Amino acid sequence: MWRRNLLLWESLLVGNPSPRFIGIRNLTGDNILDKSTSVCDITRMDGKPMKPKTLQDAILFFSDPDNALEYMKRLRWPDGQVYCPRCGRTDVVYLNNQRKWQCKSVHPKRQFSAKVGTVMEDSPIPADKWLTAVWLLSNCKNGISSYEVAKAIGVTQKSAWFMLHRIRLGLSLNAKKFGTKKKVGGSGPVEVDETFVGGKLKNMHKDRRERFVSEKTGASGGTMGKTVVMGMLDRSLRQVRAKVIPNVKRETLQATLLKEVKHGSNVYTDEAIGYDKVSYNFIHDVVNHVETYVDGQVHTNGIENFWSLLKRTLRGTYVAVEPFHLERYVDEQVFRYNHRKHEDQKTPMTDLERFEAALPMFVGKRLTYSEVTGKDGTTHF
Repeated sequence: MWRRNLLLWESLLVGNPSPRFIGIRNLTGDNILDKSTSVCDITRMDGKPMKPKTLQDAILFFSDPDNALEYMKRLRWPDGQVYCPRCGRTDVVYLNNQRKWQCKSVHPKRQFSAKVGTVMEDSPIPADKWLTAVWLLSNCKNGISSYEVAKAIGVTQKSAWFMLHRIRLGLSLNAKKFGTKKKVGGSGPVEVDETFVGGKLKNMHKDRRERFVSEKTGASGGTMGKTVVMGMLDRSLRQVRAKVIPNVKRETLQATLLKEVKHGSNVYTDEAIGYDKVSYNFIHDVVNHVETYVDGQVHTNGIENFWSLLKRTLRGTYVAVEPFHLERYVDEQVFRYNHRKHEDQKTPMTDLERFEAALPMFVGKRLTYSEVTGKDGTTHF
């Protein structure tokens, strides 16, 4: 065996390769990636394509353009009927060489792809990289940075950053044009709490810390200069709703409650003064954290568990998040929390099931680069 290997190496070094070496080189190719079509088909014994179960399976599976296109079709047209997104005609023609469709009506942009009408619209990045990025973000427990995604799928960090923000918008329940959102509560109690996201005063420069400290907040700084996030946890469904709010005034807190929680539900909060009028619309119980954290069934430990997961993601993975973008990072964590288990709350969801739950949410949403960078003049909290 070692003599045969030595013969091959000697023939290569002297520039006169043996016929056996030529045959081996022609069989394998100059690079194993040159023959990607031979390794990307994941099939069962009956010859039908098999759905990916792991990240490695997903990368191989979506490297086949046919598999990626089929998933994009299911995302864009769940009923299987392809129609023109501009005029609605169903007798469109599929262009096999371009993997697009063409409408028979005469209007601008007659040709369209499966990305049209989703957060991926007008993106030159191919579908296989988009789907791999969706798999990574929806299944990484503590999130994934744009630098990691850029290295994993082979794009620039700037492109990966923009892709992740568009995916986060797709995962959002608060985004516009997503239809009517069901309220939580009714069948079980709802825990309500708010948290404050921002840097600690002890980590700030002395000059900046002095600007934040005031007579109201005292030496510890309190919540001065931080962004408020309000959350609600339905105990029976184990579903969370969370969103960025401008302040913790009574009007803001109770308006959010009326919008998200069913009228007459059991609502558990802490002793914050902003919840003192909640009993007018809900069955309200309060736990005083100065005395205890649990009073029978009355506590907010569930929603505070979600806050710990959110802040672990923000501090450990994303490190520095501007308030301008915080809403989308909250939506990302809400999606992963709500898709940990099935509705029976006993069977954990697989990576594939979580991935396929994310895809239909991308339809009807759009985020442009001017919006994500604030150049469109959009105001945020």
